[in-house]
Order: sequence, then structure tokens, then C-alpha cells
Amino acid sequence: METRANYVLIGAFTLAVIAAAFGFVLWFQSLHTTKARSPLRVIFEGPATGLRNGGSVNFNGIRVGEVVRVKLDNPRRVVALAMVENNAPIRKDTLVGLEFQGLTGVAAISLKGGEEGAPPVPLDEDGVPVLTADPAALQDVTESIRATLQNVNRIVADNQESVKNSLRNLETFTGALARNSEKIDNVMLKVDGVMLKADNLMLGLNTIAGGANGGELNLMVKSIRELADDLDKRTGALISDGRRTLADISRAVNNFDRNPSRVIFGGSNNAAPAEPAAAPPPARPAAPRPPAAAAAPSGQKRQ
Repeated sequence: METRANYVLIGAFTLAVIAAAFGFVLWFQSLHTTKARSPLRVIFEGPATGLRNGGSVNFNGIRVGEVVRVKLDNPRRVVALAMVENNAPIRKDTLVGLEFQGLTGVAAISLKGGEEGAPPVPLDEDGVPVLTADPAALQDVTESIRATLQNVNRIVADNQESVKNSLRNLETFTGALARNSEKIDNVMLKVDGVMLKADNLMLGLNTIAGGANGGELNLMVKSIRELADDLDKRTGALISDGRRTLADISRAVNNFDRNPSRVIFGGSNNAAPAEPAAAPPPARPAAPRPPAAAAAPSGQKRQ
């Protein structure tokens, strides 16, 4: 029981915190909205066709507020209460009217112009700023709507026969579709068959180009690459053998050029050619002997 009671307290506390958070957010948003906008009462001395709650308030075409309430003050006057941004430059001489988005769009309060130095909007008895719409502007809007509707009516009247022919052609076309519904079904079946074949073709292309093992196209490319690598290796070996053969041929040609008899009649390539015997040096002439000394006279001793 105590555990269950604790769960109840925890759940209640959690719900209270969530509710307080939502309340704070809503209060903060309403406070921010209240500070950012202020009420504006607009009086229409005549009909305000298309004006309803939630309509826009535009100043020179820019949305600055929203209509929150529309009521009839008397059979000839409509009073609209709007919330308008405080930074909107609305003055006493600002022109008020209605504008429409398209032919059947919701009407919006249109605010235009006003001098920058003009006084602010006058206050009503309850302190809410109030502006009165320009009857001429409302009359212009009404006249524009009527002129547009008249133009549309005139276009339809002038092209009545063409409209009838178009409707008749449309009826003929729908009747032909109803009569040929079976043929159309057959055509659609053929189209489905063509689409199925196209799907099968795309699956086949996907199998060729991809798949779990890389696809047949990938295997083909791999085989071509391996063949090219093998051909490259064989070509390299063939080029190497050709170079060695050309070197042997060049060596044989050089040997033939140096000693053709050896190439023709054979011989040891390692035996060195015999050198000629060295000639004996020339004999030198004998030196002349000196003359013998003259014999000394007898009786004298040789000193």
C-alpha cells in the first residue's frame, strides 16, 4: 500500500509540474502579446462586406494586426475591434477601408497613409483608440466588386455559345470514354505489361552492374584487367629477350668487322695475336785506342 501511495504522489506531482509549466508558457505568451499589441476600434458607416473575426489588419499592405470582434452597433453601422501592433505608425489622419484577397477572399481592414507629425489616434469613451472608415473608400470597394462581377457576367454572356460547345464536347468525350471503357482497360493492362517488362529489364541491368558478388559486369572487368596484366608481363619478357638477341647480333657484327677471317675460318676467340720478334739493337762502333807513348831515349829512366 505504501509503494502504491508513493506512485500516486509522484504521478500527481509530475502532473502538477507539467500543468504549471503550461500555465507559465500561456501566461508569458499572453503577457508578451498584451505588451506587443493594443486594441483599435474601427467604425464603418455602412456595410462591411466580408469582414469577420480573424481577418487581417494591413498597414500599407503589411499585416500589423488581427480582427478579434465584429458587431452591429446599429442597422447602418458596423464596429470592428482589432488588436494592432504598438509600433504601427497609425495617426489621426490614417485612411481606413476594406481590401479583398481575390474575388471571394476574406475582407481585411486596410490602413493607409498619414502624416508623421500628425496627432495620435483619438480615444473613445472607454479609452480605446477609434478610427472611422472612409465611406468613399468603402463605396470604391463595392463598386469594384460590382464591376468585376459585371465583367465576369459579360464574358460569360458573350461566350455563351462557346461555353455550350465546350460542355457538349466534354459530354461527348465522357460518353466515348464510357463506351470504350473495356478497350481502355485493355490498354492499361498492356501498359502494365510494358511496365513489368521494364522493371525486369532494370532488374537484369542491376544484376549485370551490381549484386552481392559485384555483378557480372564487375567480374568481366576484373577478367579483362587480369588479361591485360598478363599481357603486360609477357610483353615485358618478350622485349627483354629481344634486347638480348639484338645485343648478341651487335656483338657478332662487331667481331666480324674486327677479324672477318676468324669468323669465317674459325679460331679461338681467347688466343691473343702473336707479337713480332723484337729486332736486335744496332752494334756500337769500337772506341779508338790511344797511341802508344813514345819510347824514351836510351839511358834515361822512365820517370
